[in-house]
Amino acid sequence: MKIAIINGPNLNLLGKREPEVYGHQNFDEYYKQLQSLFPAVSFSYFQSNVEGELINELQRVGFEVDGIVFNPGGYTHTSVAIGDCIAAIKSPVIEVHISNIHAREDFRKISHVSAKAAGSIVGLGLKGYELAVRWLIDKK
Repeated sequence: MKIAIINGPNLNLLGKREPEVYGHQNFDEYYKQLQSLFPAVSFSYFQSNVEGELINELQRVGFEVDGIVFNPGGYTHTSVAIGDCIAAIKSPVIEVHISNIHAREDFRKISHVSAKAAGSIVGLGLKGYELAVRWLIDKK
């Protein structure tokens, strides 16, 4: 099984950025843990702070992998183009947010991704990635 994990803007700063909201662990450390939890899964990982690069990666893997775990970061609330891209690809996408976007600023309650994704996991910290992977494995 092939699963792509794609992270959007500022997620390269996990462990440094607002640890009271996003925790103290960086994503590279967590990614290694995730790989060890699911040794039968072939993972790929991509992170970018650039909207167009995220769209390019979604299109690149979106017809090849069995599923995508996607944290679009701040683009969740602003990018119609990312939502359109998710609707255009074949692979199911699980939207993941480390923080509970519904308990934050009003503008964060809008998602251009949720309606196009197979599901959304919010507010469960990095555990949301694991839960998304488990769902994709069970769906297969």
